[in-house]
Amino acid sequence: MEGGIHTSTDTSAFKECLSLTWRNPYVLRLAFSAGIGGLLFGYDTGVISGALLYIRDDFKSVDRKTVLQESIVSMAVAGAIIGAAVGGWMNDRFGRRRVLLIADFLFFVGAVIMASAPGAALLIVGRIFVGLGVGMASMTSPLYISEASPAKIRGALVSTNGFLITGGQFLSYLINLAFTKAPGTWRWMVGVAGFPALLQFILMLLLPESPRWLYRKGREEAAKVILRKIYPAHEVEQEIQDLKESVEAEIKEEGSSEKMNIIKLLKTKAVRRGLTAGVGLQVFQQFVGINTVMYYSPTIVQLAGFASNRTALLLSLVTAGLNAFGSIVSIYFIDRTGRKKLLIISLTGVVVSLGVLSGVFHETTTHSPMVSRVETSHFSNITCPDYSSALNSGAWDCMTCLKASSPDCGFCSSPTNKLLPGACLISNDTVKDMCHKETRLWYTRGCPSKYGWLALIGLALYIIFFSPGMGSVPWIMNSEIYPLRFRGLCGGIAATANWISNLIVAQSFLSLKEAIGTSWTFLIFGVISVMALLFVIIYVPETKGLPIEEIEKMLEGRALHYKFWEKGNKPHEKSQAT
Repeated sequence: MEGGIHTSTDTSAFKECLSLTWRNPYVLRLAFSAGIGGLLFGYDTGVISGALLYIRDDFKSVDRKTVLQESIVSMAVAGAIIGAAVGGWMNDRFGRRRVLLIADFLFFVGAVIMASAPGAALLIVGRIFVGLGVGMASMTSPLYISEASPAKIRGALVSTNGFLITGGQFLSYLINLAFTKAPGTWRWMVGVAGFPALLQFILMLLLPESPRWLYRKGREEAAKVILRKIYPAHEVEQEIQDLKESVEAEIKEEGSSEKMNIIKLLKTKAVRRGLTAGVGLQVFQQFVGINTVMYYSPTIVQLAGFASNRTALLLSLVTAGLNAFGSIVSIYFIDRTGRKKLLIISLTGVVVSLGVLSGVFHETTTHSPMVSRVETSHFSNITCPDYSSALNSGAWDCMTCLKASSPDCGFCSSPTNKLLPGACLISNDTVKDMCHKETRLWYTRGCPSKYGWLALIGLALYIIFFSPGMGSVPWIMNSEIYPLRFRGLCGGIAATANWISNLIVAQSFLSLKEAIGTSWTFLIFGVISVMALLFVIIYVPETKGLPIEEIEKMLEGRALHYKFWEKGNKPHEKSQAT
């Protein structure tokens, strides 16, 4: 297996994965137990999108201040930055298994704090705890799975972590819907995350440490016992030998198996090239806008003209389901098509989808229903003050009404057709109820539009293209492209870059949307997606079918490879020929 030409990965990797894991369920048990960290990652990043709708209803200060909404969403990301940065060092020092146990503890504590929060401040504290766990799990789960997987099916098994992330996001929308009518609504939504954290903590206590980490720490016999459980009998000795040679080469180069510093890391060609590709992919994964969709999906649906919280959650469930389905597609194609081609197909579709979204929201904004003086005067003494005093009130439409801020105003649609002129009124719960009693729709976060379904199609296309490629591949690449001695540190650097980028996007989306509009915001993401596509073509190597120990050799010798559609000779293939 090591050093051979893996032609089978082109045609039957998925079948190989199913066959091998069926014959050896121990491998699948390792992957799914560690992958619960991905489930928690997905759930805690997805649940806030629906919970935020009800948090805004409970805490009026949050509803009035965009910065508080962004903080509740993004403080988990801030915690994840710290968790990923510290997690990289902890992975190399204490091992992958212990870091996952710590992450589970943080998940559980954060869930309890959020569920019992009496106000926005403590809710933000709970989000920080959850974020610390997410940051550690985000880079540790794929790393553990990668190091405990046979090379032939490594991509598919690491993709299970991506599937569990998106599955966690899908589950979060289901939980959100289930508790929309329950007392406490959002408290149940955020509190449920404590249960899978407790489950993984118990499962990880029963599982071993990563065999590669054990071997690196001089615990060869313990590593060999685990490797014999993972690999078929005819392959395990070769795997042990390759691992031994890899560690010995590192020790010889470093003078000590523990010596490590940033300067040495950057001077190592393979590491430098790996970091360029790995960090770049993680940054672009966020800057193409995925978490604006996952964090603010119900809000985006309401911006597209769907007023009801429950309807927004239900429609957002479709995007979350497509995200989970895309992860299953990734499991099938990752070792069949290859990492690089999957990224290029993914980003091409993302660019097109963001173009569609930008166009749809431009039409939604510029063609919103007008405000009618007759409809507005129907509701006495609750007319929006800005509308009453406006010199050009005849030119007001729904979007103008929603932008009024002294006080906030809402749009009450026509009772016969939501696209006809409606009323611009003061926004509060009493007025909202009055509007609903007359079988009208109440809008405060978006306007009625005949283009709303096109926005949903654009969101669906975005997810369908993003999930199999840019959703999964950056995490897979970062679990396999670094030398063993730098794997935890480099994985931590890349994950930290991902979460910093995530924080920038999450903290700025609503403000950017208010400043330049939803259409221009999506257009900016589209331009960044074009840049990401060029980056992948130039800087990202193909690692399909390569054993982890061979990837370092490939990075040491590779030149820029623009013709991604051609099969180049890999180092291990050349060595076979000679």
